[in-house]
Amino acid sequence: MIGAAMMFGGLITVDARGAASLQTVSPLAVADRIPQVDEEAPNFLLKDSEGFNVTLDQFRGKVVLLNFWATWCGPCKIEMPAMERLYRSFSRTEFEILAVSTDAQGAAVTRPFQRETGFTFPVLHDADFRIGLRYGARQLPMTFLIDRKGIIRNRIPGARDWNTPAGKRLVESLLQGS
Repeated sequence: MIGAAMMFGGLITVDARGAASLQTVSPLAVADRIPQVDEEAPNFLLKDSEGFNVTLDQFRGKVVLLNFWATWCGPCKIEMPAMERLYRSFSRTEFEILAVSTDAQGAAVTRPFQRETGFTFPVLHDADFRIGLRYGARQLPMTFLIDRKGIIRNRIPGARDWNTPAGKRLVESLLQGS
């Protein structure tokens, strides 16, 4: 093998003659296995919209709603106003939303989007979808609720109206149970 490049779902290899071949390789074959509900949430290091480093471990002691999304994702944009209302209904000392954008352009597209929509929760950037794959987020949006001890308590695929009584109860149960 002369060269190799990872692409979503496979590995392209090029031999000495310049012939390329695609080997199906799960991106998770390189990473650890996907964490399950009731297991510890993997720590990560991502940049926020201002370029500051943010880790999941910084929020230990708080309930965290970890949401993978993109500005081009219709269902993501639909659920965000309800996420903002949920965010404003709980104290920052106990609850945090981390919206992890998978947009390849990063802050260049999320900053204007956040300004236009008025969302105040932190936006982090995972342009190569490395963290999303690590969590097993195979669709957008994908949300994980993480308790104060860093344990994944819920994995929720698809959009959800977070501002409903059921959505608030879900967060409240983690706030009271941890």
